[in-house]
Amino acid sequence: MTQIICIANQKGGVGKTTTAVNLSAALALSEKRTLLIDCDPQANATTGLGIDKNDLTKTLYHGLIGEADAESLIIGSEIDNLSLLPSRVELIGFEVEMMNEREREHSLKKLIRSVADRYDYIIIDCPPSLSLLTLNAMAAADTLLIPLQCEFYALEGLGQLLQTKELINAGINPGLSILGILLTMLDKRTNLSHQVAEEAMKYFKGKERVFNTSIPRNVRLGEAPSFGKPILLYDAASMGAKSYLALAKEIIDG
Repeated sequence: MTQIICIANQKGGVGKTTTAVNLSAALALSEKRTLLIDCDPQANATTGLGIDKNDLTKTLYHGLIGEADAESLIIGSEIDNLSLLPSRVELIGFEVEMMNEREREHSLKKLIRSVADRYDYIIIDCPPSLSLLTLNAMAAADTLLIPLQCEFYALEGLGQLLQTKELINAGINPGLSILGILLTMLDKRTNLSHQVAEEAMKYFKGKERVFNTSIPRNVRLGEAPSFGKPILLYDAASMGAKSYLALAKEIIDG
């Protein structure tokens, strides 16, 4: 049974794309057939897998507006079990072009319907906003994974995301649930990181799952995208790589 996971937080710089790329790689290296969908016009997940956007003739944008099917858009990666549905800057035009279309929030769900059964996991990387693209991702997903950075304003704005999720449940995707809250950018040397982690645990206690795995601040994690590699290919011995493997195991084990 395919599990479709949407990775979303309207705040930028929380480790959303880092998590999408590296969780996808970790799942694939755990022998799970995995598809990463880059649903962000910035297309950082696409370049994070070493794909040259200039070589692409068609992307997610063309699929969402009905000019291509999913199968023709999916490309491989350096990791055997990991495929990518890539993006590029033209995706920013999707919201304008679909403004008057009926059921525009279901465009992604319709696009991937024909290929979903081929994968164990589909990971959707969202833009840092509660836009039509994010709504499409939530409409297509089974679960929502929320990266929460261990910084001072971590919980600020999270209520808006949770409220959006409730609206999605009410009208678009009743089955969408929260897979878990992932603490990112954890610096064990600082009191602030520990305070934010404790605050998150208290805030979500009895409501939502907070993953046992957290993602540390890690220089190698920051370097890997510039080489077009997931951390597991760039430096498999790093703390970042070990953390994403642990997260993948936690998700697989349920």
